[in-house]
Amino acid sequence: MAHSLLLLLKGPMQSWGDESRFKVRATAPTPSKSGIVGLLAAAEGRRRSDPVEDLAALTLAVRVDQSGSLLRDYQTAQDWIRKPGSSASLVTRYYLADAAFVAAVESEHREVVEGLELALRQPAYPLFMGRRSCPVHPGLVLGVVNKPAEEALHEHKSWHATTAHKSRSPRQVRLPIYRDALPGEGGGMARQDVPLSFDPRHRQYGWRNVIQSSYVDMNNPEGGEASDPFFDAVVWA
Repeated sequence: MAHSLLLLLKGPMQSWGDESRFKVRATAPTPSKSGIVGLLAAAEGRRRSDPVEDLAALTLAVRVDQSGSLLRDYQTAQDWIRKPGSSASLVTRYYLADAAFVAAVESEHREVVEGLELALRQPAYPLFMGRRSCPVHPGLVLGVVNKPAEEALHEHKSWHATTAHKSRSPRQVRLPIYRDALPGEGGGMARQDVPLSFDPRHRQYGWRNVIQSSYVDMNNPEGGEASDPFFDAVVWA
């Protein structure tokens, strides 16, 4: 039997980089596996040089409760200690604003996800959603269920969108689920976000295939009477 730990990733800002290069630090539209593994490793007190193969091997599925909006932030940095007269460099960072996701981390062993749940409730290090400027939601841990990750997301009946988002949405909404592809399963999209090493001297990431597998249909009593076909096609697709 599979067991899953459910996490609520919600807040003013979060950022899940999986294709960042040089001075442009991008964010993926859904949480990255490296970000989730880093969150779990920090809770357990692992250092960046410690192995994380066991955490990276766990199955991940993510439900998009609120996709949020893309936020761009310009930041400058200057090496004023070693080079006081040097020019400041410009770095562009992207974030997801007002997004909400439910992530399910699956293991065949209940004691594994229960151990992770305990660590997240009493973390050894501060927990962030991708970057240090994005602290986790106070209700991060939703609990452990005796179901595979995708099924657990279907069975989780709470919709964690904001009141404003619900009022702008139709009476019936569809929440997409993205999950790790099964061995030999085709289709999907390739993401280079499987952490092989977090060691800052030699960071390494492997590839995984991500499948947009299904939808969770939700009733939305706070929504409008009629839906907008364009809105439905773009936002809920």
